[in-house]
Amino acid sequence: MTTRIVHATLILLAALLAGCATSQAPLAPADTAALPSYAGAEPLGVAMEGWIYPYPVQMLQFELEGRPVRMAYMDVQPAQPNGKTIVLLHGKNFGADYWAGTLRALSAQGYRVIAPDQIGFGKSSKPEIRYSFAMLADNTVRLLDHLKVGRVAVVANSMGGMLGVHFARRNPERVSALVLENPLGLEDYVLSIPPQQTPNLLKLEMAQTTSSYRAFVRSYFPASYRPEFERFVEQFARVQQSGEYPRFAHVSALTYQMIYDGPIYSELSKLTVPTLLTIGQLDRTVFGRRFAPPEVVKPLGNFPALGKAAQQRIPGAQLVEFEGVGHVPHLDVPERFHAAVLEFLADKR
Repeated sequence: MTTRIVHATLILLAALLAGCATSQAPLAPADTAALPSYAGAEPLGVAMEGWIYPYPVQMLQFELEGRPVRMAYMDVQPAQPNGKTIVLLHGKNFGADYWAGTLRALSAQGYRVIAPDQIGFGKSSKPEIRYSFAMLADNTVRLLDHLKVGRVAVVANSMGGMLGVHFARRNPERVSALVLENPLGLEDYVLSIPPQQTPNLLKLEMAQTTSSYRAFVRSYFPASYRPEFERFVEQFARVQQSGEYPRFAHVSALTYQMIYDGPIYSELSKLTVPTLLTIGQLDRTVFGRRFAPPEVVKPLGNFPALGKAAQQRIPGAQLVEFEGVGHVPHLDVPERFHAAVLEFLADKR
């Protein structure tokens, strides 16, 4: 195979990966001309050593499937405690650091706020094992027990929303309230998206580029891609330059399988905790969209409709819709998102 063909193949694979979960068109050349490539930046290891988090990071060490792991977390104590605790659950393509503004806003209102990096993400260990939401939920319980925290409110975005549902279903006595922020899983992907082999997913991860990843991140913010969102591109680009990137990519592929293997659609009607759905109305995220024919994918990812349908499925659920907002309202419109969450949690014990 010639160098030119290899290069073209990698570009095609990168484009495929960038479209696996989103529908946004790539950045136009004029949009990308002034954006950095991070080619000369210092590499980051898979544990994100040197990557700054907004609050001190602590580590919980334990064994998982017979091997030692470390679970990173931030535990932000309020200046004037109200006696309530909130746990923040991140999405697949982010670590707990993207909750910086939410940590500040909620702790300022008296909440103790705990933001873990789940095993496989952020600064936490990344073992090459079979991942499941049950495992991540149990790890979160382990962390809360370590911190001697009983009942918590859960605020969860994207893939974290799926984890939040599994956590609440497995531990309803520990959950005072559940906030689902544009969660994945509001439709049954298994019915539409064919399963993928992990080695093929790994090839896609390895073919990713800074430009394709930027297009992926940009798709979360269809109305406005602001300069502060570049930090997520920088983080990826620097990890990719590390000699540990193949392991990082393999774990990313394994957690993709977790999403496919752990649907929540049938669990929504079984939730017994007070639930708030916060839905950015421009979101059209479809998990694994490029692995199904266009005619199958076209009706999927309609978050305005999915939010309303989920409200009907979840007993007593409330719904807040954010016009002009994409997949991550807490970054896109933080003041509106935090106000909605605080209002909902005000009377929850």
